[in-house]
Amino acid sequence: MGVPPLTIPSNLALSVATWGDERLRDWLARLPTIVDELADRWSLRTSEPFEPGGDCSWVARVRDPAGQSLVLKVGFRHVESEHEAAGLLEWGGDGAVLLHDATEDDDTLALLLEACDPGTELGRQEPEDKQDEIVVGLLRRLWREPSEGHPFRPLQEMCDQWADEYASKPDQRLDAGIARDGLSLFRDLARTADQSVLLLTDLHGANILAARREPWLVIDPKPYVGDPCYDLLQHMLNCQERLTADPVGLARRMADLAELDADRVLLWLFARCVQESPDWPGTADLARRLAPA
Repeated sequence: MGVPPLTIPSNLALSVATWGDERLRDWLARLPTIVDELADRWSLRTSEPFEPGGDCSWVARVRDPAGQSLVLKVGFRHVESEHEAAGLLEWGGDGAVLLHDATEDDDTLALLLEACDPGTELGRQEPEDKQDEIVVGLLRRLWREPSEGHPFRPLQEMCDQWADEYASKPDQRLDAGIARDGLSLFRDLARTADQSVLLLTDLHGANILAARREPWLVIDPKPYVGDPCYDLLQHMLNCQERLTADPVGLARRMADLAELDADRVLLWLFARCVQESPDWPGTADLARRLAPA
């Protein structure tokens, strides 16, 4: 008996078509079999995946043998996703979704997760000034010293990798001196922090869902260990209108809410805008405006 057809969510299909990565294409071809094997492993009844879904994962509501509603996340293994399960175990449901089980192989990371009901994204439910408070409140709960023997990589590793990637495809619209200063800061800030905590690195309004166990729960963390100032950046970058109108004011507001050094947050924001400038419209102009005098 063959494996039943599997609906591929639109973002995953677009990623495969856009990136042209042979490993990802091969993984997508095997995905129906992978999902079927996981359903057998955990005795799950699967449903249609969430739309538009993630760029590198297939995620759907499932039911276990007792009828409990859960979420199955089947992800293509890549650098940023490496320690999602370990991070969720570390947080143990305190501000983040609970991890019920996980398994992995060379190409796949599969997680069986708590289902959030109603599951509305924070970014679709609350105005951005309220989102600021919720994001920071969750971060302050989730920032902690990880357990002894933890697997998490230092933030420095990610920053060095991203700075190297920029060097291979620089933004020709950006002044070379500004780019050089931004990349230097991107590396140095990760080395010079006076605090080092477990970070999420990708927390924003689409990765926080309304739930019953708590008002809001974090999903899809990409854990590293390092400077908490870094963790404010993704939310700010996702608030494009406010960021464009007043980047300094927004950075200082977020720093004040988090009780962190506002000047350091501004330096991080400048550096990240430089790093993102080849691929993210508008960040080159923000980098020029934020460049230290």
